[in-house]
Amino acid sequence: MKVAELIEKRSPLWVELETLCDVVGSRKKGADLETVTRFASLYRAACADLALAESYQLPPSTVDYLHRLVARAHNQLYRSRRFQWSDWYRTIFEITPGLIFKDPCIHLVTVMFWGLFLISATLAGEHSVWPGFAETVVGEDELESMCDMYKGFGGDRGLGVNSLMTGIYVNHNATIGLSCFVTMLFVLPGLITLSYNAVYLGTVFGYMFRPDLGDASVNFQNFVTAHGPFELTAIVLSAGAGMKIGLSWLMTGGLSRKDSLVKTARETLPIAMCAVVLFCLAAMIEGFVSPIGGDVLPWWVKGAVAVVSSCLLMIYFVVLGYPRHESEDDLNEI
Repeated sequence: MKVAELIEKRSPLWVELETLCDVVGSRKKGADLETVTRFASLYRAACADLALAESYQLPPSTVDYLHRLVARAHNQLYRSRRFQWSDWYRTIFEITPGLIFKDPCIHLVTVMFWGLFLISATLAGEHSVWPGFAETVVGEDELESMCDMYKGFGGDRGLGVNSLMTGIYVNHNATIGLSCFVTMLFVLPGLITLSYNAVYLGTVFGYMFRPDLGDASVNFQNFVTAHGPFELTAIVLSAGAGMKIGLSWLMTGGLSRKDSLVKTARETLPIAMCAVVLFCLAAMIEGFVSPIGGDVLPWWVKGAVAVVSSCLLMIYFVVLGYPRHESEDDLNEI
């Protein structure tokens, strides 16, 4: 094909790309999905045209024009967007709750975790149902150590110690969350890890809530009640996010494995970040509220904190999540 014919054939697309550069650059909230898709397609074509122009030594004026056009389109496509409170608000309070509410992986993990947790707690708390269940799962030495530790629980540790312990709790919670998330990427190991954590935690809770343990039981309840809802919910979200990505390798929905992974990762990021926020909130409550003894802060106050936390979680996941139906445009904004 002659140079003149090539320029004549491709030049209308270059003009269209220039026009879209103005459109994309002038929109305060960004262009719509169709415009961005067309813009990206023309940008890739212009890059190919520039490589072709340099290879076939087209006129310098054409090569320079394409260099400027490609550079301008690149800057528009990959420019940093200014911080928009409205976008963050919509992502946090509209898109994310809807993603969590309708996600089948979250549903499965929630039923699995809480089912095993409650069953284990019941078996550990009732001697007559399965004698020795708690000792078998956790170990007698470990249970005795917990009882001894919580017998002397209570008192004001001071602001400095509470701050230090908050950091330790963040690290501890993040370790649990990461173990659930990472192992869930391989699905089966993740299910085993989640099951182990659910059975172990449920057994500890059930055993330590036994009234015959005296002060150890009372102090344990004082410590775990306030931060429990946030921490346990964050574990479930971490496992669900990992499972979602892990299954994207197996069930691609007609996409390539790479595209399926990228698409699922974008949908999973808000869920994982929600788990991070809950872990941090749980650590703050665990560091500053949970350690206060019952003589200073009655148990009903910590129970009220747990109830308020649970209500906030229900409002966020159910009330905000239920009526929301995300479209592809919503996910592209994340």
